[in-house]
Order: sequence, then structure tokens, then C-alpha cells
Amino acid sequence: MSDRDPPGTLDGLLPALPVPLFVVRGDRLVFANTALRTLLGLSEDVLPSLLELTARFGPEEHAWVEPLRQALTRGEQPAPVQLAFVRMRGADGRQHLLSPLTAPGRVPEEQLVMLLDAEGGDAVRKLSTVLVSTAAELLRCRDEAQVLELAVEAVHRQGFYVSVMLLEGDFLRHGPLRQEPESLAAAEQLYGQSVHAVRFPRSGMPHLAEVLTSRRAAFHPDAFSMARRLHTKEVADHIQRIYPPGSRALDAPIFVGDEPFGVLAVQSTTLTPANAGALELFAQLIGGALENVRHHRAAEARLAEVSRLQNELIASERLTVLGEAAGVVAHEVRNPLGAILNTVAVLKRESRLGPAGASAVEMLEEEAIRLEDIVRDLLDTVRPLEPRPRPVSLGELVHRALGQLVHGREELPAPRVLFDEAPDVPDLPGDETLLQLAITHLMRNAIQASPRGGTVRVAVRRVPEGVSLGVEDEGPGIAGLDPQRVFEPFFLTRANGRGLGLAIVRRVVLAHGGKVSAGARPEGGARFELVLPL
Repeated sequence: MSDRDPPGTLDGLLPALPVPLFVVRGDRLVFANTALRTLLGLSEDVLPSLLELTARFGPEEHAWVEPLRQALTRGEQPAPVQLAFVRMRGADGRQHLLSPLTAPGRVPEEQLVMLLDAEGGDAVRKLSTVLVSTAAELLRCRDEAQVLELAVEAVHRQGFYVSVMLLEGDFLRHGPLRQEPESLAAAEQLYGQSVHAVRFPRSGMPHLAEVLTSRRAAFHPDAFSMARRLHTKEVADHIQRIYPPGSRALDAPIFVGDEPFGVLAVQSTTLTPANAGALELFAQLIGGALENVRHHRAAEARLAEVSRLQNELIASERLTVLGEAAGVVAHEVRNPLGAILNTVAVLKRESRLGPAGASAVEMLEEEAIRLEDIVRDLLDTVRPLEPRPRPVSLGELVHRALGQLVHGREELPAPRVLFDEAPDVPDLPGDETLLQLAITHLMRNAIQASPRGGTVRVAVRRVPEGVSLGVEDEGPGIAGLDPQRVFEPFFLTRANGRGLGLAIVRRVVLAHGGKVSAGARPEGGARFELVLPL
């Protein structure tokens, strides 16, 4: 065996140990493993002398290094030295805090010295403290994207490159990440699109598939060998040029409940099994924060559903009471109204009426008709709706309503009406009579609210949910009001309103399985939209 062969019975193990170590025989080094050569920046065919090695220790270590060197030079067994840690200058120029551990070599004159990373304990404690603090912040997040961004940034601030690979069915794609800009630019040039848009088959990334299947993290001592398995030689070589030598990698699974969510991928030269364990735990905490977000989202949805059901119950009880009152009103008012209108018809044929009498009869007729309209609207508000659907054109119903309101008998203000109907709007199944009633009330509301000379904008569009009818006016608007209250019976926004038209609109739309909304326009006025399903 040559002087440079590793001594003892651990010949095959010593070179591969990730811990820097060397063997001293007498006054010279006879072996240095790969980890020590990497730390000191030595090539494979160079073995430093003991003097060169001791020169790497900091000045504060000379008090014990020099007696050790002299004893070994004289061929004497050095006195044991109990040291907690030493400082050694590495190839990167910085001081490394190491904890020496000595053991006998193969023969009495040999001494094996291992240099354990003393900084690791402090680094792990610091990393764990930061990650625990971040985990507390994650639990306050109410959005999954916010959780991932906060987690990735926290890991990156500790000196790691990091990305989250999101699982989407049988594919994986990049989520939030912090990598070298040059590497990202090269990847986007290769894929021809943003790295976030690229979907990788799960079967094409077996190392990540295994992490998700086993639910255990995987530590890669050589990050570049993994890159060579995943990428073309050109891309892998480019990655190796950009990132520092000796980079290690960790893939830690993220689970939300029992469902796989993705993988936390971390790379760094300072990544060790110890801090990798802290990062694996952090990945579990990320999953807990994501589950917390989903619990809050589900709770909000349940609360909204309870609120909706409560409002529906209140509305139903209100309609029941209103229906009983409407029945009485219809019975007690419609018969006298019929007699009044019959009398008006007789009086209008009376030739002896003067101008004053004719004007009074005309006023009486108008008021009676207005009262009859109110009774009809009241009954429309409370009567059960049973749509009888058949194909109808929403645009055609709008044209009819405009013809009645703008050019018909109703003396309404005359705003300008701009109607825009998209060419691809299909017919939809609906009760033509009920939808005509709702659209007429919606158009009347906008025209009455608009000032004379104003503009009412009407648009019919196809939307993912079906067909949309949007109506905008330039009236006083509903700013400061609850948008849902304007659809309640007898809720008035104008002094001369009835408070029934929009209530009828909502009942008709809901009976067709649609939805209706109201809001204020930024430039003034109100905007109403109803959406009916196809």
C-alpha cells in the first residue's frame, strides 16, 4: 500500500465520508479524503505537508497546533488536546468553525483526525428559529399563494435557492421560486415560455414522484447529478456553470391533509442533512398552513350559505305576509277601480263636459290606471312563479321593452338609449312572458332614474354562465346603499318610485336559475346585470 492509500480497515469508507478528515503518520500527512480536499481547494494529486496544513489554522489556534506539529516531527505521540472547536481557512477564503475528533490509526504512529462542522449546530438552530417564526406567520395567511410566497422567501433569505413544484393531476409545474435570474432566462429560452407555464409529466420526474409516494424527503449530496438526469446535457452543463460547485439538494413533500400538494425543492452548498431535516419539517408546516387556509375558506363558504339561507327564509316569510296583504288589497281595491274606470268611460262620452270637467276626468283616469298598475305589480311580486320555458331571444325582449317604454303610451323622460347586442348570443330557455315582465321593469327603472338628455346603456353578451343583460344609467345611483336591499319589496331610491319593480326582476331571474346584481358606476349612476343560464 502506498503512502497515499487510506490506512486501516476502512479503506473503502474514508474517501467517501462527507466529513473532512486526514491521517498523520509521524511528521507528514499520508491521507486526505475528498471532503478535506474540497474544503481546502486541493486537487486529487496534491497532498499538503503538515506544515502547510497547520498554516490553514487561524492564529488563535497556534497555541495548540505548534506543539502538536513539533511532537509529530520528533516522532513522539502528541499529548491529547481537548478542543471544542478550531478555526480553519477554507478554499473560499472564509474561516470555518470545526470541531476536531481524533482516533488511532492503523499503526501506533498514525493518527486519524476528523473535522466536524461546528457551525452546523448553530446554523440549524438559527434556521429552525427562522422557520418556526415563519410558520406562525403562515398560519395567519388567508390565501394559498400568499402562504407559498412567504415560505419561499423565508427559505431564500437563509441563503438557499428554492422553488415549489405544484402537483396538478399527473403533471408538475413550477410555483413560487427563487433561483438565479440567468438560470431562469436560459430555461425560458429553452421552453419558449415562462417556467411557470411548463407542465412536466409526473412520470418524467421519478425522484419527485418517489418523494410524493413515500411521503419522505430525499437528500441529494450532488445536485448536479440530479440535474443531468432531468435535463439535456446542454442545460445541465449550463446549470453547473451558474451554480456553485458542491451544491446539494433537498426535495421535501408538501401534503395538505392526506392529499399530495407538491414538493419543496431546495439547493445550496451549505445544505446538510441536519438543516435538511429542519426544512423537511418546514414543508410539513407549509402543508398545515395550506390546510388552515382551506378550512377558513370552507368556513367562510358555510357562513355565506347560512347567511343566504337565513335571508331566503326572511324573504319567504316577508312574501307570505305581503301575499296575504296583497290578496286583501286586490279584492278591496280592484272592484272599486273597475267601477271608477267604467264611470270615467261614461263621462268621457258626455258632451256637456267643459274643458275643466274633461281635464278632471282625464286626471281621474290616469290616477286610476296608475293605481291599477300598482295593484298588478304587487300581485306580480308575491304570486308563485312557474316558468314555462321555451327558446327566447333576450335581445328581442329588450327591443320590445324599449318600444313600449320609449315609444309607447308611457310618458317617461326621454334619455338616449344605446343598445349593443353581441352577434354570438344564442337563444336561451325561458318563460317569455315572465322575462318580458322582468326586462320591462329593469328598463323602466333605468329610464326613470336617468335625467332628461342622459344616456342609458344596454348590452347583451354571452358569458361563461350563460347570457348577460347589463343596464347602466346616469341617475343618482345607489352609492352608500346595500346593493342587495334595492331588490327588496318597497325599498325606494326615488321619491316617486313604487319599490316593486326590482323585486319582480329578482324573483323572475331566480325562478329561471339565474342571478342579478346591482352596483354603482364609478362615473355616477347605477349598473344592473342579470345573468340567465343556457
